[in-house]
Amino acid sequence: MFVMNKIYKDLLEQAKIDLPANKKMLKHLKKKNIDTLFQKYHEKVFEKIDCLDCANCCITTGPMLVDRDIARISKSLRIKPAVFEANYLRRDEDGDWVFKTMPCPFLGSDNYCLIYEVRPKACREYPHTDSKNMYKLFDITLTNSTICPAVALILKEIREINPIKIKNEKRLDGSRGDYSD
Repeated sequence: MFVMNKIYKDLLEQAKIDLPANKKMLKHLKKKNIDTLFQKYHEKVFEKIDCLDCANCCITTGPMLVDRDIARISKSLRIKPAVFEANYLRRDEDGDWVFKTMPCPFLGSDNYCLIYEVRPKACREYPHTDSKNMYKLFDITLTNSTICPAVALILKEIREINPIKIKNEKRLDGSRGDYSD
């Protein structure tokens, strides 16, 4: 059974509440500074957040796998790509390869990835907060803020230095106010 750190759970609950404020804040960021800003907070936050205490992305959100992922993982498992596809994958509504089951079939009970060295590209790059052209990833970043406590914390940290007033903004602790309090 997978148990998430309570602090991480609270961050994700607050992130759901903060979605409108985060969306507004992201719209107001200066495009030329976005990558530097996200990179700075990505590094800072991942000094505090340990993915092994969470694994929520592996539990709830499967990656899209491309042919190179399938070939690499199949080779590592010493099975043919067609066998890997039949045993582990399905096509989603967009026709992309995704895992048949969630949590990820390669997530160990200790939250370690059993195929870490050959994991899908989408997993290697997740949560994408250190990507170039972050402004193009704002929609997925907002979604990821409700899945990944690191993304939730990155947005919280950025919001604290870029306060956007939100009237009657609701907080997890039940209080109301704005972010510039």
